[in-house]
Amino acid sequence: MAKTLIAFFSRADENYFGGAMRYVKVGNTEIVVNHMKELIDADTFKIEMLNPYSPVYMTCIDEAKKDLRENARPELTNYIDSIDEYNTIVLAYPNYWGTFPMAVATFLERYDFSGKTILPLCTNEGSGMGSSERDVKKYASGAEVKSGLAITGSQATNVKASVEQWFAANGLM
Repeated sequence: MAKTLIAFFSRADENYFGGAMRYVKVGNTEIVVNHMKELIDADTFKIEMLNPYSPVYMTCIDEAKKDLRENARPELTNYIDSIDEYNTIVLAYPNYWGTFPMAVATFLERYDFSGKTILPLCTNEGSGMGSSERDVKKYASGAEVKSGLAITGSQATNVKASVEQWFAANGLM
């Protein structure tokens, strides 16, 4: 039986919402993932950095930019033993400097995605998917990477219908 994994990176604390900063207890990407879990039967794995970015938004984006420039691979708090049992991986993340956070690269490079299908979902405040779809293909060699879904993060609580349509178009519903 085909199994699905939802692997995601999400950041709470101070976040940017359409021109203003606001503190949140649950990050936008995780809010979307919670909608996903209501729609499909899937395992979830939260990609968390051992040394997380600052809770202060402006410091966080500086740290993320430094990681991107240095092509860093932040260590994660934990890892999945294997992804062998999964056929489809929904990979959800925020857009940091035009792509995914480098912790996502750490995750992608750890596993063999040959024969897997990856559905990328990117939360953002107007920058869309950026180069993240291309970057997923680069770091998850052997995977079939489908067209991603860009979600405006400040609208994360209102996207269930969009996610449902995307899942249906990709055979998950």
